[in-house]
Amino acid sequence: MQTQNIATILKENGYVGRGVLMGRSPSGKKAAMAYFIMGRSENSQNRVFIEKGEELIIHPFDESKVEDPSLIIYAPVRVSGANTIVTNGDQTDTIYDFLAAGKSFEAALRTRCFEPDAPNFTSRISGMMTLSDSGCAYKLSILKSADAAGSACLRQTFEYAEPLPGVGHFIHTYQTDGNPLPAFAGEPEQVALPETAEELADLLWNNLDARYKISLFVRYIDIETGAVETRVVNRHQK
Repeated sequence: MQTQNIATILKENGYVGRGVLMGRSPSGKKAAMAYFIMGRSENSQNRVFIEKGEELIIHPFDESKVEDPSLIIYAPVRVSGANTIVTNGDQTDTIYDFLAAGKSFEAALRTRCFEPDAPNFTSRISGMMTLSDSGCAYKLSILKSADAAGSACLRQTFEYAEPLPGVGHFIHTYQTDGNPLPAFAGEPEQVALPETAEELADLLWNNLDARYKISLFVRYIDIETGAVETRVVNRHQK
């Protein structure tokens, strides 16, 4: 598979919605992950990311403007042992609970479906990075509508058991802008990664469409020491 420049992907596609990215730094020493949100409506744009220990929560910037909290307020990042879970919805908690019960990432997502926001039926995208003594591995998942009526859910999981240094995989909710918004299609896009969280945060934030970008989370974890480097960027400052 060809490795792409994520800056080009974002510049050429003004509205990808929410995005999950996972991979390994060029040195091979760090596990890399990122999550960002974009939004067009006032309800969607009224959000900020807030760090809570190792985890991340989304909070309304102006609580008086919240219209439907169910789809905009959730914990996109949770940590369960050696696993870091990153998703675009409350399926983060579903995965966390299943792991705690000794069950799998895939089993958790079999209980969930795309978002009930007709006519878009926004896909649920999820990732899980797992660290071990030998390195890191990750999985990406998308749950999307099988048709325009939301009649059935398609569940696809992609596993990267031997991630290559300097390479990441990027999945996003929407293929492009549209009305209704078309769901992401195909395999996650293979992209080149920089060595540090700061570099990746700058790369993503500077190339997301300024009209729609809201918040960004980037984390790098040193595979040998477990040291964590996190960057959070918000359009609105809480």
